[in-house]
Amino acid sequence: MTEPTDRPSQIEHDRLTSLISSMADGVLAVDRFTKVVVYNGAALNILDLNSSIQGKALDELVQAIDKNNQPVDIIKYVRAIKIPTVDESLRLAYQDGSTINLYLSISPVSRSFGGHQLSGHVLVLRDITHEKGLEEERNEFISVVSHELRTPIAIAEGNISNAQFMIEKTGDLSKVKQALNDTHDQILFLAAMINDLSTLSRAERGKLVANVEAINVHKLVQDLESDYLPKATKQGLELRTIIDPKLELLYSSPLYVREILQNFMTNAIKYTERGSVTLEAKPAANGAEFKITDTGIGISHADKEKIFDKFFRSEDYRTRQHNGTGLGLYVTMKLARIVNAEIDVISKLNKGSTFTVIIPNLKDPVPGP
Repeated sequence: MTEPTDRPSQIEHDRLTSLISSMADGVLAVDRFTKVVVYNGAALNILDLNSSIQGKALDELVQAIDKNNQPVDIIKYVRAIKIPTVDESLRLAYQDGSTINLYLSISPVSRSFGGHQLSGHVLVLRDITHEKGLEEERNEFISVVSHELRTPIAIAEGNISNAQFMIEKTGDLSKVKQALNDTHDQILFLAAMINDLSTLSRAERGKLVANVEAINVHKLVQDLESDYLPKATKQGLELRTIIDPKLELLYSSPLYVREILQNFMTNAIKYTERGSVTLEAKPAANGAEFKITDTGIGISHADKEKIFDKFFRSEDYRTRQHNGTGLGLYVTMKLARIVNAEIDVISKLNKGSTFTVIIPNLKDPVPGP
């Protein structure tokens, strides 16, 4: 006599189980004792488990920690939920010590099911580590860029105001010229930053493509020497270039190769207070090798591991004396990957640095006559 009642109940249960199993998010339904009564495969994946969790207590499965790395009593936490709640502040800890950012939706349940009064909670779990990372990057980006924009704009505005005042009151053209030169430097910094941001945006959207052309490396090095000699001379630095006469044409992207070398040259001159900067070019296996060597402040061992990270800037006070967003070398590495270049760094604090860039031919060289 119980079959008519049990059969609809079983059908409803099977439908519910099928629905939960098809969900991409992890689902855990727990009873009033916070023991698992229903779960899906996605829940096993996010909990990093591969065996049945039926009837297991929630605190055996979910090791949650808060933003201060303090453990969260998940049973107490769930039992306190009286209305549907979403929390994205917790992290899920695994046995190997790793963690993920957790989206956790908790809904209390109290209803009749199959003739029985059930109570408990339904938990929906999702790994949002990637989303959190993007959010943190966006916030850091806004913070860094707004800070770095504010400084040169304020300096430029102040210099222009001073120039206007001096023209009207003193007529001292030498001071006006100095104010305008300082303003020009700040505008150049802003232009370089905007170029970095534009290149970064296109690189991260996969929009950068290497247009391969023949590059006359001798002329490229000579052009870079001509571009950077005034800046080096102004700082009292010796700028050297060494070109191996056996160096042949390089088949790569002229735009990206030049930008890679420019970024290293700019940093070498910026962070060298005295001595020299040397740009060397010589043949490499199926390509060309460039070395940019300076006698500057150098890079600590700890910083060397991070210099190509987005927004990284050393805490060294000598680095902080100069404007910068921490995007230059990050963009450089993006461009290097596009042209299949290899970058190596040798540096010693207070002794200087050498950046070696090996750029291969992206197509077979054209045979000579």
